[in-house]
Amino acid sequence: MKRRHLLAAGLGTLAAPRLVRADARYPERTVRLVIPFAPAGPTDIIGRMAAEKLTPLLGQTVIVDNKAGAAGSIGAMEVVHAKPDGYTLLFATSSTHAINPTAYAKPPYDPVKDFTPISSICVNPLVLVAHPSMPDSVGRLVELMKKNPGKYSYASSGIGSILHLAGEYFKREVGGMEVVHVPYKGSGPAIQDLLAGNVAWMFETFSTTLQQHRAGKLRILAFAHSGRAAVAPEIPTMTEAGVKGYEAYTFNLILGPAGTPKNVVDTVDQASRKLIKDPGAIKFLQDIAAVPAADTSPERTAKFIKDELAKWAPIIHAAGVKIE
Repeated sequence: MKRRHLLAAGLGTLAAPRLVRADARYPERTVRLVIPFAPAGPTDIIGRMAAEKLTPLLGQTVIVDNKAGAAGSIGAMEVVHAKPDGYTLLFATSSTHAINPTAYAKPPYDPVKDFTPISSICVNPLVLVAHPSMPDSVGRLVELMKKNPGKYSYASSGIGSILHLAGEYFKREVGGMEVVHVPYKGSGPAIQDLLAGNVAWMFETFSTTLQQHRAGKLRILAFAHSGRAAVAPEIPTMTEAGVKGYEAYTFNLILGPAGTPKNVVDTVDQASRKLIKDPGAIKFLQDIAAVPAADTSPERTAKFIKDELAKWAPIIHAAGVKIE
């Protein structure tokens, strides 16, 4: 009897390392990437590219799961409540991790404590776009707005959206400009009213407005990033246009639930580093004027989230945004 116990113990000791190695292997099945917005939008388009590129890098299929609603909060909560095993990840955005935590009266999650930073993918800078009847430079547009307080309006995709806050941030940076904010239910109707001349200007993504700009239907005045866009290098940055240091963008990060194991973080981090160096991914992002992350690391991702929260919180408060 005693010998059988010793034999069983010995077999258990021999088996233990194999179990540890099996636990350390990741991924062993399909990985779900939760995109907190509807299909066909900028976040979904970039997320699907990332999932496609990550699939061979991870050796398992990465599927996209769109969980839209509440400005991205529904998708974020899907990941908060998921098992922290690396098989449910969030494709986080400016809404989920820079705006909602401050804009919501009762935020449903903590953007720092409830998530594990894994990697940064890109930022998608906005552009200041105006109706063709408006002045053809940022400086002259601001001058017109200041000379006619309350006469003109700017559009956004909704109260508390990055497009709304980019407008409020712009107003703050140029100072003394009284312009009426007109919120719409999404970018589509906002752009249609801009095309019709019912509003004077707005912030939008390059990919959404570049075709109309080149057709002369709208006029892109400046790119809200530190460097010019490769897809349209003739368009100045906001700093070059006179608004020094102004940057506004959406962003895309990969996060796991709080408590995601280090081996998972390391595996996805290493795959993300290769993704960002992939020529196809680089061209894809450049074609829509998105900027690949220079540093994809978990450490940089964690700092980036804190910096973005700190940047937008005072603008949200000053604009009086409070979503119930």
